[in-house]
Amino acid sequence: MPEEGVPLTPKADLLTTEEILTLARLFVKEGVDKIRLTGGEPLIRPDVVDIVAQLRQLEGLRTIGITTNGINLARLLPQLQKAGLSAINISLDTLVPAKFEFIVRRKGFHKVMEGIHKAIELGYSPVKVNCVVMRGLNEDELLDFVALTEGLPLDVRFIEYMPFDGNKWNFKKMVSYKEMLDTLRQQWPELEKLPEEESSTAKAFKIPGFRGQVSFITSMSEHFCGTCNRLRITADGNLKVCLFGNSEVSLRDHLRAGASEEELLRVIGAAVGRKKRQHAELFLMRQDSPPALPSTFRNSLRVQVLRHRVSFSSQMVTLWKGGGVPQAPLVAQRWLGSSLPQRHFSSHLDSDANPKCLSPTEPQAPAASSGPLPDSDQLTHVDTEGRMAMVDVGRKPDTERVAVASAVVLLGPVAFKLIQENQLKKGDALAVAQLAGIQAAKLTSQLIPLCHHVALSHVQVQLELDRTRHAAVIQASCRARGPTGVEMEALTSAAVAALALYDMCKAVSRDIVLAEIKLVSKTGGQRGDFHRT
Repeated sequence: MPEEGVPLTPKADLLTTEEILTLARLFVKEGVDKIRLTGGEPLIRPDVVDIVAQLRQLEGLRTIGITTNGINLARLLPQLQKAGLSAINISLDTLVPAKFEFIVRRKGFHKVMEGIHKAIELGYSPVKVNCVVMRGLNEDELLDFVALTEGLPLDVRFIEYMPFDGNKWNFKKMVSYKEMLDTLRQQWPELEKLPEEESSTAKAFKIPGFRGQVSFITSMSEHFCGTCNRLRITADGNLKVCLFGNSEVSLRDHLRAGASEEELLRVIGAAVGRKKRQHAELFLMRQDSPPALPSTFRNSLRVQVLRHRVSFSSQMVTLWKGGGVPQAPLVAQRWLGSSLPQRHFSSHLDSDANPKCLSPTEPQAPAASSGPLPDSDQLTHVDTEGRMAMVDVGRKPDTERVAVASAVVLLGPVAFKLIQENQLKKGDALAVAQLAGIQAAKLTSQLIPLCHHVALSHVQVQLELDRTRHAAVIQASCRARGPTGVEMEALTSAAVAALALYDMCKAVSRDIVLAEIKLVSKTGGQRGDFHRT
């Protein structure tokens, strides 16, 4: 938990009990056989027992699981078990009470342990314990966690530290699966690997004679994207096909607009069809990274911490025809030649997107259009009497619209070096700027008075450091299908990302210049395409 806490989602934005059950029925009808309630913390939701009880009535649903911090588990578990809860995961990153309080910002270690023992008492086996391993914080407790499995039917799952916005991720904090395994084998050389289950996210091991087992979730060092069969629905009803991906589709909005079951299936099928074979390519590159460490990825569309999620894990019979995940090209890892580590961020790269970042050192050529771009003899947002007016797009046809905009932030040598080494006291400036750009794109119509609201299907924000100018180069792209373009969304995204970068660095230097905010390209619409070459 961040020191400052996290903002909570307004209740009106959350899925109602009936909306959760409606979506669950639809997914189970299409072949889903496992649903997990996760979070945030699902046990703070007052209707959680009722949700479990009603999920239990769905024919074809074999497993109902829950992932919890365990603080309320001992109190609620008897009711949950009676309602039909069949699997439990408990998040616990330390066995030291004082360290527990530091991590979660509250007391409660003994309540979590009480919850674990209550689960064992009620016959759950195994009880899964999720432990995120972080160098300098809890990697010294690996053996203590494993020792718990000697006398208890636990599956202790060590999870590689993954980069999510706000958790101050640094590759030096990550302890890889291989390193953890070596540590365990030094103590227990007889540790043996267990057969892997189909579509499992964990590599399981067992020490002969121990009641429980140990697993590793290797999201960073050995990703399992190619066999992943999980879908997630956020608390506010967005479908995510990848935990690290930026693309989200609002099933809540379709439900509340009265969409039929067939229409919902089309939306879900299209989203699943865009599922990548590898994490969304938000990556961090450093010359001093260990060679075995792959590019790293982080989810950056929205920060959702104290929110339960319904995670749909199963064989998606109708939507996953052929049993494979659609293939997308991998992003080649580039190592930049300089004496200091270089950092390069990208929120997402679709298979049809241009992976090349802006090169600020290239000479700028005049803008050129690739199609008809007729000049207008009047401003479109002004009526015949000179008053402001919103353009009526009601009769315009829906077309695929894509726009790319860019901006440059001239940081100066001091701020540039601090960002390059990720040493700013306020945190990771590039990640904050990236998130700000994504949020700004979605809020453009609220910031620019006469802009239409656009339902964006994709937002991508890239930041690249230019050592020659001590600058950060920002590129933002937006995509939507509709009657109006997304140039303003892309420009707003790039501009606000630049402003956020200034805000992160202003304590170091106010001699920072925001420059070159411009449209790079647009496609779609009656005025034709535009490309700045």
